[in-house]
Amino acid sequence: MEVKVTATLGNTLYQTEVKAGKHSIISDEPTDLGGGDTGLNPFELLASSLATCTAATLRMYMNMKKWEVDEIVVQVEMEDDKANKIANFKREIQFRGGALDEAQHKRLLAIAEKCPVHRIITGNVNIETTIQN
Repeated sequence: MEVKVTATLGNTLYQTEVKAGKHSIISDEPTDLGGGDTGLNPFELLASSLATCTAATLRMYMNMKKWEVDEIVVQVEMEDDKANKIANFKREIQFRGGALDEAQHKRLLAIAEKCPVHRIITGNVNIETTIQN
């Protein structure tokens, strides 16, 4: 999958409009870092990518297997451990309104590990940066 995202930061300190196709969101820094707290900060956006991809991947698998639950809730906590140069993610998954057994939970945990964003975050990443005039 290839995506293209454009982030534009104008004169409002740290408030950034993020566009992808026909969709847009606002990202900002919290007030204690000088921002206006008008949107998710970049770390929240990263954690939300893992949470939403996990939920969608699980829903696709469960639909294929015809396993029914009313809701899939994925909570992700992320800590940037600068001292040890590592980002730590904690992901908690809840299934509401269904009756899944232990074997299904075990399989769904394995499926969560295969979500595309999870694979990207834990895999090899290359970032090529250029500056254009």
